[in-house]
Amino acid sequence: MAINKEKYKEIIDELNGKATLVAVSKTKPVEDIKALYDLGQRDFGENYVQELMQKEALLPKDIRWHFIGHLQSNKVKSITPFIHLIHAVDSLSLLKEIDKQAKKNNRVIDCLLQVYIAKEETKFGLDSHEVEHLFNNNELLQLKNVSVKGFMGMASFTNDMHKVRDEFRHLKHLFAKLATHHPQLTVLSMGMSNDYHIALIEDSTMVRIGSLVFGERDHTR
Repeated sequence: MAINKEKYKEIIDELNGKATLVAVSKTKPVEDIKALYDLGQRDFGENYVQELMQKEALLPKDIRWHFIGHLQSNKVKSITPFIHLIHAVDSLSLLKEIDKQAKKNNRVIDCLLQVYIAKEETKFGLDSHEVEHLFNNNELLQLKNVSVKGFMGMASFTNDMHKVRDEFRHLKHLFAKLATHHPQLTVLSMGMSNDYHIALIEDSTMVRIGSLVFGERDHTR
């Protein structure tokens, strides 16, 4: 069994109900996910559609599956029957496709807009101006089968924690500004294994942690 029970319980105690733990189970076997499930974990995050579908078919149906990777429009229909939350929505066109497929499944699917806060070319996302434009021009109101619940951000991969905190703070301020007028915004997903402590200081409501609870991932994928 590869899971770290002690670390998992330590993180749950640290979150203390203030933030939701999404256990990042990418590349991890069903047995490890089930072991964490048996400890009470219900929110799991996956990056690949095919892998997610295979796991969803084999594991308990009360698991809340989060899609946290970069989602291609042509893969949306595969996960709409069961997905709990899509984290990394980075365009209006993707939102429209999720809306279209959710309508076919008679569902309203919760989504987070991925906001570009790191100064790295490898990161996807919308910038602050694009996010504000979506809300201020009421484009989201036309989508009846998606509900934008908040934002997701990934900080720069760096040892400079002052830089990381500045990036998280930028997203927190954007979230607070828009939530004043859009009360459906309740989720601020930021913080991973290496920086979740800082994310919590900046009022993250959802952290995505994999290696601390599952051990190091297979980096060949």
